[in-house]
Order: sequence, then C-alpha cells, then structure tokens
Amino acid sequence: MDTPYNRLLVSRFAECFGFYRAVLPRLTGAVLAKGEPAGPYANWEVDDRAVLALYDRAMMAAALGTDGLPARPPAAQDGAMLVFRVDDVDGALAFCLGHGGTPVSGPTDRPEWGPNLRSAHLRDPDGHLIELQSY
Repeated sequence: MDTPYNRLLVSRFAECFGFYRAVLPRLTGAVLAKGEPAGPYANWEVDDRAVLALYDRAMMAAALGTDGLPARPPAAQDGAMLVFRVDDVDGALAFCLGHGGTPVSGPTDRPEWGPNLRSAHLRDPDGHLIELQSY
C-alpha cells in the first residue's frame, strides 16, 4: 500500500507545473516522476514515494459531475495548507517568489509555535497556501 500524498486540483496547470517543477527539488528533494506542462497530471517523488501530484481541476470536476459548480468559492479563510520544512526560510521564500509564488506573510520568528521556529507564507500560481517552516 502506498502512503497518502497530496494531490492539488489546479485550474492553472501549466503555471503550477512550472512553479512546482522549480521549487520541489530544492525544498524537498522531490523529482518529477510523470507529467508535462500541458497536463492534465504530474507527480513528484522522493525515493519512489509520491510527495505531491497536480491534477487538472476541470477534468476532475467532469469526472465527479461537478463541472457546473464554480471552481472557486467566495472569499473565505483557507481550508488547507502545504507545509515544507526548510533549512533557510528567508532563502526558500525568495526562491519560491522568484518562480511565480505570491507572498502572503514574510519570514517571522514564531516562538509561540515552537522553539526556534520561523515561518513564511505564500501562494502558488493557483492560490494554494504554502507555509515554509524552519526545522
């Protein structure tokens, strides 16, 4: 049995593919196992174990019969977040922003979350919330 992994449903597949193709190797050591910018599917692995997959949102909606619903709900708080533990939060944030990420909150020490914890937040090209967190 495979272990669970995240599959993001994305509307902007090519942009998200480019973002994750650039940042996942540096942040997680994951390599592209399958997929291309045209989609509709891509996945990255570390040691033959899935780390993250992208799937075209419209294709999944058609399969589920939800293609008549809006792709995005009205403005609301985030319901999920990807978290990457990194050696250098500041450097990782700059790297992600240089590859199409959008800043949410800059690097901040967060002692209330844990000893020596530092984090920053950004969004991928499709708007998914990402936290970069120190070890």
